[in-house]
Amino acid sequence: MISLGIEGTAHTIGAGIADDCGNILADTRKTYKPAHGQGIVPRDAVQFMGDNIKRTLNDALEHADLNFNNIDLISFSKGPGLGPCLRTAATAARVLSLHNKIPVLGVNHCVAHIEIGKLICKFNDPLILYVSGGNTQILKLKDKRYRIFGETLDVGIGNMLDKFGRAIGLDHPAGPKIEKLAKSGRNYIELPYIVKGTDLSFSGVLTSAVQKFNKNYDLEDLCFSLQETAFSMLTEVTERALAHLKADEVLLTGGVGNNSRLSEMLKAMAEEHDAVFGVPEKYCSDNGVMISWLGILMYNSGVRHELEDTVVRQKFRTDEVEVLW
Repeated sequence: MISLGIEGTAHTIGAGIADDCGNILADTRKTYKPAHGQGIVPRDAVQFMGDNIKRTLNDALEHADLNFNNIDLISFSKGPGLGPCLRTAATAARVLSLHNKIPVLGVNHCVAHIEIGKLICKFNDPLILYVSGGNTQILKLKDKRYRIFGETLDVGIGNMLDKFGRAIGLDHPAGPKIEKLAKSGRNYIELPYIVKGTDLSFSGVLTSAVQKFNKNYDLEDLCFSLQETAFSMLTEVTERALAHLKADEVLLTGGVGNNSRLSEMLKAMAEEHDAVFGVPEKYCSDNGVMISWLGILMYNSGVRHELEDTVVRQKFRTDEVEVLW
């Protein structure tokens, strides 16, 4: 089976093609970049997707040397995400499905991040730290669902970093720029450390960091301190889950998984517990391949969607998905 996946939850329109042996045949992405000082503007992001979706799909098919006669399944990101962006990807998937008479499946974006991570890292049953713009969750598969051991109580770690970046004048996405500045930081500046049981809160860390920037604290030290504080919180809760659940694999996935310092902290923690650590390099950020791969897993496990089942869901939680594969 060959599946075409369409990703469109926020800033990236992606098309990925994979087969049911886990071979990645194509991965094309185009990313909307907000104007200076702005975050993602849904109206502008949708316009960007509309302008680029045809080219993105054609590039994927050309790269894989395929056409729609070779495609057995079309998958798309059903949610969670920004409503207008989700609807654009869903509409494209429906049109292609109807026109080419190909089955269509709407998949959960968060579960797709997990499954591509398991595929790339060759993991079987990992403890997962999923960190992205809008989501921060610690999860483990149990009784056919990804159960949430802990999560953010307010903003996702990625959104927190982007909000801080806007406050100090960095362009979106701010995460990589904060990471670069943090590497030159030498002095730790105390910030709120908020772990509540197995959950986390980032809003107070953000507010305090912005206040200290306005008081002319050194920017590199502040970026260093923000990362160390937030990532230590993530590592603590992940370690608590690891000790409690006795997992032997730790998977880091989602866009913030690209951060080398976060990987370094989690790897050291995992090794102390004799667990294997993995991160799906090149596939942490939003991409169509993960949508394609999850579609294959769902379809091969017997999941089928009629057209009326493909309505998008902005608040589609990870633990709502029944994992049949």
